[in-house]
Amino acid sequence: MSKEKLSRRDIILGTGKLAVGAAGIAVVSAGGLNLLSKADAKETPLPWPYKKLDPDEVAEIAYHDWYKVLCGGAVISGIFTLLKKKIGEPYTSFPIDSFIWMHGGVVGWGTMCGTQMGAAVAANLIAGPGVLKNGEMITNEVIQWYTDTALPIYVPKKPKITANIPKTKSGSPLCHVSVNKWMKAADKGFWTPERKDRCARLSASVAAHTVKLLNEYWENGKVESDLKIPAQIYNTTAQHNCSDCHGTKVPEVNTKGNK
Repeated sequence: MSKEKLSRRDIILGTGKLAVGAAGIAVVSAGGLNLLSKADAKETPLPWPYKKLDPDEVAEIAYHDWYKVLCGGAVISGIFTLLKKKIGEPYTSFPIDSFIWMHGGVVGWGTMCGTQMGAAVAANLIAGPGVLKNGEMITNEVIQWYTDTALPIYVPKKPKITANIPKTKSGSPLCHVSVNKWMKAADKGFWTPERKDRCARLSASVAAHTVKLLNEYWENGKVESDLKIPAQIYNTTAQHNCSDCHGTKVPEVNTKGNK
């Protein structure tokens, strides 16, 4: 091929024709025929291949990568960085940077903590998607563990700062509840180095716990979980802790038409 850059207009009007269809993408050029079809594109079916990982090694990567891709991206990176080395594709070309938007409960809106969303991405790719299937069961376990556990647990081998980082129990999967409870306990503001390092250590803790569950799945071939999702309990999408946000005015659930 010529080293000259060809624009789309050049391809269409000058040297050939670009055709896009359901069967694939064909480029006809002066140099001959190149065909990139769906058959040629090697898609890896779900679930993706997996090999047992060291939770501490995953956590240390996630901790440091938080400072690059923040919470959700850090959890994914902690897991996929090692799988790139152990397996290669499809992990090698996975766009981890594109998940930075999970930070702050989705670009700072304080909804679901990004660490749990990062865990969900990894779990559903590795253990497989499907309603109430293995990937979702791991995700459900991670969320419940997150709400019930005083975090962060992980202490980095090479911390960015050496300040005391207290542990707090969120009682909720929501970012704004989790972060604000920690800021109150630590007496630190949102933009402080301590709060940032807390979230980095939190990401490391979630990544490590997710890998423990993935390792169990890899060894057993399935997820052993009796934990129900909240919708099965409350007949609506929900979390178990409503009072932190709603006080005594918890919305009533309309169950008309339910079986």
